[in-house]
Amino acid sequence: MRKIILTVIATIFFGVGFHFTANACTNYLITKGASADGSTMISYSADSHVLYGELYHWPAGIWPEGTMMDVVEWDSGKYLGKIKQARQTYNVVGNINEYQLAIGETTFTGLEMLESQEGALIDYGSLIYITLQRAKTAREAIKVFHELTSTYGYHSTGESFSIADPNEVWILEMIGKGNGYKGAVWVARMVPDGYVSAHANQARITTFPLADGKISITEKDFDKFMKNSAITTIYSNDVITFAREKGLFKGEDKNFSFSDTYNPVDFGGARFCEMRVWTMFNRVTTGMDQYFDYVKGKIRHDDKLSNGDVNENRYATNRMPLWIKPDKKVKLEDMFEFMRDHLQGTELDMSKDFGAEPFGLPIRWRPLTWEVDGVTYCHERVTVTQQTGFSFIAQMRSWLPNPIGGILWFGVDDASCSIYMPMYCSITKAPYSIERGHGAMMTWSDDAAFWVFNQVSNFAYTRWNIIYPEILEKIHNYEQEFIINTSTIDTKALALFKENPESAINYLTDYSTRLGDKVTDDWRHFYRYLFMKYMDGNKKTPIDGEMNPKVEWPGYPEKWRRKVVEETGDQFKVIE
Repeated sequence: MRKIILTVIATIFFGVGFHFTANACTNYLITKGASADGSTMISYSADSHVLYGELYHWPAGIWPEGTMMDVVEWDSGKYLGKIKQARQTYNVVGNINEYQLAIGETTFTGLEMLESQEGALIDYGSLIYITLQRAKTAREAIKVFHELTSTYGYHSTGESFSIADPNEVWILEMIGKGNGYKGAVWVARMVPDGYVSAHANQARITTFPLADGKISITEKDFDKFMKNSAITTIYSNDVITFAREKGLFKGEDKNFSFSDTYNPVDFGGARFCEMRVWTMFNRVTTGMDQYFDYVKGKIRHDDKLSNGDVNENRYATNRMPLWIKPDKKVKLEDMFEFMRDHLQGTELDMSKDFGAEPFGLPIRWRPLTWEVDGVTYCHERVTVTQQTGFSFIAQMRSWLPNPIGGILWFGVDDASCSIYMPMYCSITKAPYSIERGHGAMMTWSDDAAFWVFNQVSNFAYTRWNIIYPEILEKIHNYEQEFIINTSTIDTKALALFKENPESAINYLTDYSTRLGDKVTDDWRHFYRYLFMKYMDGNKKTPIDGEMNPKVEWPGYPEKWRRKVVEETGDQFKVIE
């Protein structure tokens, strides 16, 4: 991973490593009124086979007029160019800053004709991390998004962004205009309080309220947007006209759907992407069965839209809503479990089908699709996946001062085997075990969290239903301890903050860094314990006073044994 060196004399190098995003990320968004404690929350799983899990950090800075910064594409490490540095930048810890502003993303790619924009300098990763250094609120972030892409061009394909502060949660979807143009077309909508939303590599904003100056405006009226909280929709002035110009849309403006125009949902968009939205919605509310056929890839294109108008553009007509109201409030620990979902409790439970045998493994090795006799089949693409680099739940709490209120619950590797550790938004350095540059995808480090957690998860994959329950119990114990301790840490930090804010920040930095390194060290020893206990297909239990342990041979489950007999007949039959 590339390191950043901050200077005040010339430029800063902006690079945070690279990753590849194909059906790659998942975001869940929770508003204040939908959460159990009144916090806002967003989650993000950064999934890629080449993304190394580490916690990025940028310290706050004051920059001389005229300072320039280099922009390097997050996915590839490619140098894109220089842009003006802001006079003041804020402390950023991963995907949250010192003002409790958090941003996540999922890539939907969109139309091939819009994938490239020659000369553009801002890729989606740079857009996130530069904005976190420059904005204090979600609305400010949306404004910075527009300023950066319109000034320097948008280098990436289509993206859905989660943008949240302690009071508001927004989803913004953006796609570049292609070669010969500068910037992007986009729509941003605030999730209504009391509701939850999600996105997972398929654009989800369909129709939206057109500009009326009251609840919806275009970017031409950004001043109103910053001052008027009643405005809950904002979009680029040309998002519809550009689509008409490109022959992508016809009909009345009121029927324009961003998603169906710029990223029409197909089988993959439904089965591999919308399924991950559905599974969270299905956990928190009733009635989601009506969308199960849709997320399995059975997409309808009825002749009429829901408002009765003719479906001139052949939009999908059985899609899920952008947000739903949960039947009960969402807790932080619920978010942890959402990130570990593999469709358990549904007919598509990945631990139950043939691919999970013999040990109920809810993981499928890539590629995602495969062929037999010329027919294409697929594995499910669920929220939890083996190729996660890092994931987090950002929690923003409006009742506390910003340096104390924001927590990035951060983990590396497969979320099913990861521990979400509390990293306060004001800390001035990352724990050594997860700091940037400590190890890399092809550079081993014994005390790097990414490699330590991968040892545990990859060992668990060998006999999942035997080894994993012990891992999950330990994960839950850690996370519950951290949640319980949070109130004590908050109270201590708040007392220090009232006397001296810097002392509070130092206290939180010490807490988060020590905790992160201790968890990693504990997990390294836990791996050694698991390996000794379960190696060679055994399950060994120490016996007090005895040199040797009790040894059990769990073997294979009966269901698997029966399949062996069905397929091989008498090949393995013991002759009496």
